[in-house]
Amino acid sequence: MHFKLIIIMTEDESTQKILAAAREAGATGCTVLNQARGEGIKPAKTFLGLSIDSQVDVVLMLAEEHLSREIMEQVAVAGEFDETPGTGIAFQIDVEDAIGVRHQIQALTEVVEERL
Repeated sequence: MHFKLIIIMTEDESTQKILAAAREAGATGCTVLNQARGEGIKPAKTFLGLSIDSQVDVVLMLAEEHLSREIMEQVAVAGEFDETPGTGIAFQIDVEDAIGVRHQIQALTEVVEERL
């Protein structure tokens, strides 16, 4: 079984909605890193040297490669990534190897076989 690492950066108020959409699409777990900061096309606004932009969460999830695109699409819809600028971004990278995911592999085997 091959995995992709999906990395999602989103406004912190959208994180729970995005996690629910990811789980509905087949994600089996994630790690959320709170209070990250980022900058898009427009520089962050500051006041007396302090950033006044909202905090973002970084969500990391391993997803089976056949499910990863659907998960990303559902996350984008839930987070309104394409409709509203600055709401978030999601991308995936290949994972060469992973340890500690045996239980996820057992749970995912039936799901992936049904979809293929």
